[in-house]
Amino acid sequence: MNHVLENPVYSALRTGDSHLAFGTERIKYFNEEVSPYVGFAHDDANGFADLYELLPEGRRVLYAKPIPAVIPQGWQLQHEIKGLQFVYEGSKNIEGDFSNIVSLADEHVDEMIELVKLTKPGPFGKRTIDFGYYHGIFDKGKLVAMTGQRLHAENYTELSAVCTHPDHLGKGYASALMQHQLQIILNHGQHPFLHVRDDNDRAIAVYERLGFKVSRPMNFYFMKRL
Repeated sequence: MNHVLENPVYSALRTGDSHLAFGTERIKYFNEEVSPYVGFAHDDANGFADLYELLPEGRRVLYAKPIPAVIPQGWQLQHEIKGLQFVYEGSKNIEGDFSNIVSLADEHVDEMIELVKLTKPGPFGKRTIDFGYYHGIFDKGKLVAMTGQRLHAENYTELSAVCTHPDHLGKGYASALMQHQLQIILNHGQHPFLHVRDDNDRAIAVYERLGFKVSRPMNFYFMKRL
């Protein structure tokens, strides 16, 4: 599998999401309202020390690495998630009825955050929508399902924030939104990938049914700068 996805955050901050990046050539991060993600080369022994000098006290970050990481001095581990990275290997011809799928914009952000708080698909801030291509499904005027894009690492694009309100599970909303998103990504000449908790069996079943295959483990470390 392409080495770009061994370190997707740093790759995205250097390439497709460079317009959202802060930091230096070697040490990069997003505005926290966009994403807590930070990135640097995995072989950079001074990465966290240099990042410490760039960020203010109390700044929360998210670091992703395929192999277990040692928490560096000056940082407090708040949460660790063992996840999996999936890469799309399905059909390049996506067909479906996407007539009930709506493009989401800034005026929907409060509803998006409310849905994320309820379903907990991963970090989502007031400006996460800046990654682009967020779409949702509404029921009686209320946002009940959504998905979008996050990391854009060279020729790979990550599907993200796949979530459905608990009262609307089983209606095929997540599958339809993901197929719609796959269509967008493939039409842009990009290769879809995503991340998921390794114990989220329901989501994994959906992803595998759509044509995603496991690429590698990915460990996620939520930390705070002391």
